[in-house]
Order: sequence, then structure tokens, then C-alpha cells
Amino acid sequence: MVSRPSPPRLLHSISLLLLLLLSIFHASDAATALVDKVCKQTSSYPFCVRSLYSDSRTPEADEYTLAYISVGVAYNNATSTQHYISDQLRSIKVNGSSHHDQQQRLQMCGRGYQRAVSALTMAHNDLDSETFFELARLAAKASSGANDCKAAFKGIPSPTSLARGNQDLVHLCEICGVVAKLFTVM
Repeated sequence: MVSRPSPPRLLHSISLLLLLLLSIFHASDAATALVDKVCKQTSSYPFCVRSLYSDSRTPEADEYTLAYISVGVAYNNATSTQHYISDQLRSIKVNGSSHHDQQQRLQMCGRGYQRAVSALTMAHNDLDSETFFELARLAAKASSGANDCKAAFKGIPSPTSLARGNQDLVHLCEICGVVAKLFTVM
């Protein structure tokens, strides 16, 4: 014989479940409002939302977690673009081609992305120390690495993947800068 919970016990269980669901939706609504607040201050709202929500922690993120997410997404972009640059340089050397101009431009990009990755690593360490003072400056420094790479190809088209990496890193660093303001505005 299957025993059924008594009506008061069942009502209590349902009430607890509803309370739990409401708290989850409330936390998610707060995170959605936070992402909306940040992304409205960037030059590309859709890019910002898409980038932040690429991390599964975003729906429940507070300011602190969102800072880690924004730096992490920027870091992943920078390291991916840095690897692309290294692969392109290796390809030029392996093929023995006479693309000296292209090689010099890519070497400039490599230096820019080395600075960007270093700055984003320091930004992550800044978050770990819970100071947040350097986050905006380090994001700007990382962005300048992408801009230096873009400048290296001034007057000629850069490889499409590299141009996208540069553009995305500039936007991602902008997001980091806006998130940094959450900790400095009183």
C-alpha cells in the first residue's frame, strides 16, 4: 500500500518548491538586468550579450562573477588570435615563401597580442586580489594590442580571421572596461 503525504505536508512541500523556483527566477532576472545594464553601455549591445552569455555562469552572475566572465572571454579571444598569428608565421617559414612584408606585419601583431594576453592575465590576477583598481587600465592595454595589430595592416587587407580577432578583442575589452566601472562608481 502506497502512503500519501498528508495535505498539510504536501502543501508545505509545494510551498517550498515554489519559493525555490521564485528565488531562482529572481536571481536570473537580476543577472539579466546586470548584463543589460553593462551591454547598454557598449558600442555593440548584441555582441556584448552574445559574448557574456557564451559563459554558462552568466544567467546567475553577480558583478564579481561577470567581471571574471568578461576577462575570461577576452583572454580566450586573445590567446586564440595569438595562436592564429603563430600558425600564420610558421606557415610562412615552412613554405619558404618570400612574404617578408606579411611576416613583419604578423610579427607586429604577435607582439601586440603578447601584450594583450599579458594584460588580461594581470586583469585576472587583479580580480583574484579583489582590488579591481587596474581592471579598466589593463583592459585598455589589451585592446591597444589588437589596435596595434590592426595598424600593422594599414593600407592592405589583413587576413579575415585576424581582422575579426582584432575587432572582437576591442569589443571584449570595452565590455571589461564597463564591468570595471561597476566597482568604481559609488
